[in-house]
Formats: sequence, C-alpha cells, structure tokens
Amino acid sequence: MDQWWRDAVIYQVYPRSFADGNGDGTGDLAGVRSRLNYLRDLGVDALWFTPWYLSPLADGGYDVADYRTIDPAFGTVAEAERLIAEAAALGIRTIVDIVPNHVSSEHEWFKAALAAGPGSPERERFWFRSGDELPTNWISSFSGETWTRTKNPDGTPGEWYLHLFTPEQPDLNWNHPDVRREHEEVLRFWFDRGVAGVRIDSATMPVKDPAFPDLGDTSEHPYVDRDGLHEIYAGWRAVADSYDPPRMLVGEIWLANPERFARYLRPDELHTAFNFDLMGRPWDATALRDSIRTTLAAHAPVDAPATWVLSNHDVTRPVTRYGRADTSFAFHTKRFGVSTDLALGNRRARAAALLTGALPGSLYIYQGDELGLPEVEDLPTAALQDPIFYRSEGVDPGRDGCRVPLPWSTIGSTFGFNSHGFGPWLPLPADWGSRSVEAQDGDPESMLTLYRSMLAERKNLDAAFAWHPLDGEDLLAFTRGDVLCLVNFGPSRPLPAGSTVLLASAPLTDVLPPDTAAWVRLQGEQS
Repeated sequence: MDQWWRDAVIYQVYPRSFADGNGDGTGDLAGVRSRLNYLRDLGVDALWFTPWYLSPLADGGYDVADYRTIDPAFGTVAEAERLIAEAAALGIRTIVDIVPNHVSSEHEWFKAALAAGPGSPERERFWFRSGDELPTNWISSFSGETWTRTKNPDGTPGEWYLHLFTPEQPDLNWNHPDVRREHEEVLRFWFDRGVAGVRIDSATMPVKDPAFPDLGDTSEHPYVDRDGLHEIYAGWRAVADSYDPPRMLVGEIWLANPERFARYLRPDELHTAFNFDLMGRPWDATALRDSIRTTLAAHAPVDAPATWVLSNHDVTRPVTRYGRADTSFAFHTKRFGVSTDLALGNRRARAAALLTGALPGSLYIYQGDELGLPEVEDLPTAALQDPIFYRSEGVDPGRDGCRVPLPWSTIGSTFGFNSHGFGPWLPLPADWGSRSVEAQDGDPESMLTLYRSMLAERKNLDAAFAWHPLDGEDLLAFTRGDVLCLVNFGPSRPLPAGSTVLLASAPLTDVLPPDTAAWVRLQGEQS
C-alpha cells in the first residue's frame, strides 16, 4: 500500500486568503485552480484546505452550516470536484477539514433544536441544560463562558446550550447515533469525490463527561482527551480503509502527554497527528532538540510518522515570532505592541525551514511561509474579524494577522490577489509587493527559492535518521543517510572538513554563522 502521507509535503490553503479568482475580495476555488502550477513547482504533495463549506463565518469557516455545500463565496461542489481532479493530475492530493466538535448555529439541526424546545429529540443531538445558573465553570477556547441561554417563545429565559468556542458554534453530543452516523456519511461524501484524506479539527474535544463536573473536580478532564474518542476514530478509520486506495486521517491533537498523544496513532485509528510541540518552542537548541527527541520517541512505539510544522492559520508567523525576545508561542500570551526584529526573524525562519524540512516524517507548510511573510500586526481595528479579538475585549489581537491575503505580483492595489473588483477582505501591507511571488521568483536569495530548493532536495533524503557527534549545546546536528543537517544557535563555527554544502539558509564561506542552517554531505562519510 502506498503510504504517501509518511513523508509528504502538505501545503495548507486558507481559501479566503490564497487567491481571488472572481474579484469579490475573497479568495476562492477558482483562485486556487489558477495557481496549481505554482504549487506543483513549489514541490508539494498535497493540499490541506481549511473549511470551504457553507458557513456564516463566525469563526473563519469552522462554524459549518452544511458539509455537503461549498460556501458560495468559494464556489460550488462541482468546482471543488474539478479542483480535486486538476490537482491530482499534477500529482497533488487533496485533504479537507472536518470539524466534529461543533456545527454552526445556522445548521439545520440546531435550528430544529431551538424550534422544538426542551425535552425534544432534536435537542438531544446537542448539550442543553436547564437551571438558573451556568451549568459548569468551563472556559471557552476563545475566552469567556461556554454556555449561552436560549429564550422561550414567550421571552422568558430558556435552557443553556454548550459551546466550547463561540455561541455560534454549539457543541454536538457524540453519544447520539445521529451525530456518529452523519459524520461517517460526510466522510464518504468527500472520499467519493476524490479527497485523499481529512484533517480533524480540535480532535481531542468532541466527547464530554455527561455528568458535567466543574474543571478541577475530577482527575479526568471533562472535555479533552476522553477515552470515548478512540471508538469514534476507529470507526472513521474503518471508513477510510474501505476505499481503494485507503484515505488518510490526520488529527489536530494538542496534548502535552506523549503517551496519550500516541494512543490516537494506533494502527486502527489515525494515521498521523499534528505535532505542535516544536512550533511552540523557543529558538533554542536545547528546547528544539528536546522537542525532536520527544516527538520521535512518542511516535516510535506505534510506527507512525511524525509531522513537523512551523505555523498555521492560528499561529503567529515564524518571521515575526523568531524576531522577538520571547521566541516561543502560546495562545494566552498574544498581545498587541510586542516588538519584533524582522531581519533576525527572517534569518531564523530560513534556518527553521531547513531544520523542519530535514526531519523524518511529513512536513506541513502554511501558505505564505514560503514567501517569508511576517505577521501583519497593524491591521485597522475595524478590519479585524477574529472572534478571539472581540471575546477578549480587545486584549488579544486574534489570528487575523496571519490570515492576510497572499501577494502574487509586485504592483497593483492587491498585489495580484485579484486583478479586478473589490479590495480584499483583509488589507495587504503597502510593502508586500516586494514580498510577492513575482518579486521572489528567480531570486537566488529569496525565501521562495530556498523553499523550492529545500523541497526538491528533501525528496532525495534517506529515511534513516541519527544524531551526529557534532550535536551539542548550541548546535543541532543530525543525519539523514549521508546528508548532515546543521543548525547553529551560537557563534560562528567552522564547517566540517571536507564537507560539500547542498543547501544553506544564508550565504556561507567556510563557517556556519549564527542562526543559520545547512545541509552538507561529508566526503567519504556514510551515516
């Protein structure tokens, strides 16, 4: 069986911001189709699309109103089918997002539940509770409370319903057979249309403790990483394995416990899971080495491939993050006004690209990181749309800064994001023409050229991984066959004698400068 996902390069497409084909200011499937050759030339094996379904966009599309309908802002199901087929013809597979924890408050099920009233079968698909007090002290992932109270037809207060994110995203009750059956049917709907796999959003959160204890009242978390999840994903794996070729499942799993993390990767559950640990670590050799060791050790017992990622649609971009005094990432620490040295951040982001590209397993690239785009931190307040900003009462800047549309050309009011029509849904910085695909294409020193070269060379790396004797306090050093990856976090140091440089994140002479990575082949050495 072709287990393509074990070492694949997977490119994350945030459709609203990739490319706008019809000029309405919102990226769409027509825009993606027009740029498929760019993605082929970049060297990716698959595209992961964040939700493209019908949605009121209360949370950037993760509030799904209908899984079998493409949102009109993006296109149609027929156009999605053409995109899947056209990408496949270029050797690029398609992965789509599934959001099992919740649906949109505009979903037909939830509208029916509100209309049917307390005690109805329709409400059993969700978590409704009565009483005058909040049912629990659970905390929303987006700040604030996790329960919203309904109103009865006569205007009196009604029941509470659970939402671990926004009130527009009511949580589903996974004890209900309708919920389980519906999601397996949605999987088949998209697998039948050629999708190669699904990414499972918030994969550790769908199952709740029906006793609804307060946080801290039980040893087991009431809504994260509960044992009942494994039965659900075993059922999804059976659906995926029923196809020829089998489809792939990758989970968004934020867990600090490596043993609990690995349970999702047993042979009858998920194929892979996002490894967010490295993405959150500071730019420090000891911290990153520990992350790599821990990750590989957690995956080894279940023979699952590790995944590596520097950012995504939720996380501050590497060029900005690595230029700060605190180079780690945590959601609760995001604030306005944090200073950044973009030149330093760019240098480290280039080195980080070679580091993650050399590690064994699959590599995820968030759109725009291959251009070295920074976080946009001066968006007008009126333009911000992320619910995190509003639910934190303006304390947390939210995630819009990493979702600004991509620049494709050096000139034009939208730098090629669209060629006519309305301005983009988030404004592009005035200097982004110099960061565009057109500006970087053919420039041997550009971030785009580095990524293209790295992805081409990555295909030649041996599967074998080993730490090299040079690995030390300020230097990460490991081999993939006869290729040695070096990442320098300290002062300049000589390159190994007799080495041939294959790739470097910065110009080299006979030394490796600070915050620089290189792939080298040692003369006569076979690791």
